Amino acid sequence: MPEAGFKDHFSAHADAYARYRPDYPPALFAWLAEIAPARGRAWDCATGSGQAAVALAEHFTEVVATDASEKQVRSAFPHPRITYRVAPAEDSGIEAASVDLITVAQAVHWFDIPAFYREAERVLKPGGVLAVWAYAVFASTPEIDRVVDHLYRDVVGPYWPPDRGMIERGYDEVVLPFEPVAPPPFAMEKPWTANDAIGYLGTWSATRGFIEAHGYDPVATVRDELVRAWGDGAVTVRWPLYLKVARKAG
Repeated sequence: MPEAGFKDHFSAHADAYARYRPDYPPALFAWLAEIAPARGRAWDCATGSGQAAVALAEHFTEVVATDASEKQVRSAFPHPRITYRVAPAEDSGIEAASVDLITVAQAVHWFDIPAFYREAERVLKPGGVLAVWAYAVFASTPEIDRVVDHLYRDVVGPYWPPDRGMIERGYDEVVLPFEPVAPPPFAMEKPWTANDAIGYLGTWSATRGFIEAHGYDPVATVRDELVRAWGDGAVTVRWPLYLKVARKAG
């Protein structure tokens, strides 16, 4: 069961989260596998619907994927090399010194960070790697960006949880407890239709907060303008990743 105080912003729409959240670049996981001390076991912490876990399973013999949300775990993508568990980031239940790589995608800002770092220290093997990353609002054409930025800041802005400020600041204050490793730049790109984007905007935690407060979907207020800006067919959208990586002493 989730721990007391767990900040669950996504379980109520876990199916939509699994459908619309973007995939991370395969090159990111290939690079992480290269710098890990071995390719035995990876832990994907706060796995959500398992996007990162599935990518890790292409490189590691075993992936343990945990999330404090039972609904998220039920919606996660199955894979023969992934074991999904309901567990908080700070108390994974994983054996000590058994993990080559820990990944946290778009989630460390929700954690009790000092407690999570203690757990990472416990479960990582000597020389093991911890990688955390996040992404902010996607960028596309100027016309599309204006509509999305209006929704993000002016419409649902007051409903973003304060923890998200760490993403707004590019994870600048995230200082991992091990020796830093300088990563190459990575970004996500997707060819999306307007309907894809509308589905994704509905997964924002601030969108859900707005709906709870006002009883209607704020994305509907910009839908027509967004469709006009988008036009017919697919448009490439891009999210740069804010990535921090560190290695435990060997």
